[in-house]
Formats: sequence, structure tokens, C-alpha cells
Amino acid sequence: MTTDRRLPTVEDVRGRLGEALFLRVAGPDGARHRDRIHHTPGPRWFDGDSPIARVHGDAAMFVGGIRALLLQSLHPAAMRAVSEHSGYRGDMWGRLARTSRFLAVTTFGTAADAQRTVDAVRAIHDRVSGTMPDGTTYAASDPHLLLWVHVAEVDSFLLAHRVYGAEPLDAAGYDTYVAQTASVARRLGVLDPPTTVVELGETLASFRPELRGTPEAREAVGYVLLRPPLPLLARPAYGVLASAAVGLMPRWTRVPLRLPWLPLAERTAVRAMGAAAVGTIRWAMAPRAASA
Repeated sequence: MTTDRRLPTVEDVRGRLGEALFLRVAGPDGARHRDRIHHTPGPRWFDGDSPIARVHGDAAMFVGGIRALLLQSLHPAAMRAVSEHSGYRGDMWGRLARTSRFLAVTTFGTAADAQRTVDAVRAIHDRVSGTMPDGTTYAASDPHLLLWVHVAEVDSFLLAHRVYGAEPLDAAGYDTYVAQTASVARRLGVLDPPTTVVELGETLASFRPELRGTPEAREAVGYVLLRPPLPLLARPAYGVLASAAVGLMPRWTRVPLRLPWLPLAERTAVRAMGAAAVGTIRWAMAPRAASA
């Protein structure tokens, strides 16, 4: 008796890797949401080839997303809200899936679905509030706090796309990207989001006096970088993405968050490994041609 056990083909490996990555990022019901987002007919907020679609649809978002988490942690009120109301310790991937879905719906979904998603997030923000150690209060619906979260994300996604994107945009394209993300931010409650790359940098700089590395921030960073809830076999690849994200962090963030500062290695070995990892993700998750 013989058994037909063929070796896995490149396409088999690609399919399995793509499915595993998609499951991690989009969650167990990701396929259902993907079909709704991309295949439901109706007007969209953005064209499929617009800068926001090109940035948010690129595998460089894996690096940008990790960098955004690291950068956002520097605001004590934002970090306090995450620590007290989010499951970043026990449900990091669930939180990632929810963030990924919000970006997907508002970027690629129908206008009606995007607005419903924004309304749902605003309702959640209205319920998140608390008290800082010094007795001051915070609220997730605070426009100033929303602005910080927004600019930290946009700066991270933009920089990751510039460095690791398959087709980086020109200066005008990135300005359009910032303006398009601003239109979503306004719907979320941000009052005056930046609309150009220059304004984005100025807004980020304006937050510097408020930022510091709190114990909660360092705990979150340690969890994100060193203790991801992943199988052992997947951790080396994740470590490359995390290293690439750290390599894109501003120098002034390294001491407060206790991040390494290795400029030569970050510009050479880390960047090369990051590009390889992002390229592999892009290859694994790209749509495959139907079999003949």
C-alpha cells in the first residue's frame, strides 16, 4: 500500500502563511468582515487607488502598527486609558484586529459602513474615562487626546510606508494621505487634525512637553516587544518586525521607553531584515491567481 504524500509547493506555503497572518491581524471572523468591506456595493469615502488606500493596504502597516503602539504609549493619559480599559496584556491580537478592522472599513468600506463604524467607536470613547495618579481626569473622547492618538498613528504609518512600502508616494501623495486621514479623524471628534506632512510634524512636536515614559508605558512596551502572545516558531519573524518598528522610533523616545539606540545597525542590518520580512508578508498575503 502506498500513500500519496507530496511535498508542499511554494503556493501551499504561501497560502498557509497568508492565512495564518490574516487570522492574527483580522481575527477569527476576519474573512466575513473582509468580504463585507470589499465586496459590498456602494459609494466609498476614498478611491481604491488613493494615497490612503495605498498606504493602509500595504504590508508596511505591520511595522507601522507596532511603531504606533510604542509611540502612543508616551502620553500618560492615553497610556492610562489603555491600561485601565483595554486588553493589551491578555488580548493584544483582539485589540489589533479591532484597530485593523476600523482602518479597513473607513479606508475601503462603503460610506454607510464607515460611518456606522465611526459612530460605534465614538460611543465606546464616550464610556471610557478615569483618574490620573495626580487626581486629574481623562476621557477617551477628549479631542486633544484623540489628536495625539491620531498623529502618532498617521506618522507611524506614513514613515513605515516611506521606508518599507512597495511603492512609496511622492511628497504631494503623502500630503494627500495626511489630509485624507484628517477627514476620518474629524468624524471621530478630532477638532483640528493636520492636513500636510509639515503640519503633522509640527503637531507631533507640540506634544513633546506632555510625553514621558511612565511605568505603565514601559510595561506595555515590554509586553509588545518581548512577550507577544505568539507560538514560539512565529516569534523570530515578529521580532524582526518589532526591531524594524523600534528602528523607526525618534531618538528622543529611546531613553523614556528604555529602547535600544543602535543607529548603524538600524540603518543597515535591521532595515534589511525588516524589508525582507515585510516583503515576505506582502508575498504571502497577495491575492493569488485562480488555478487553471
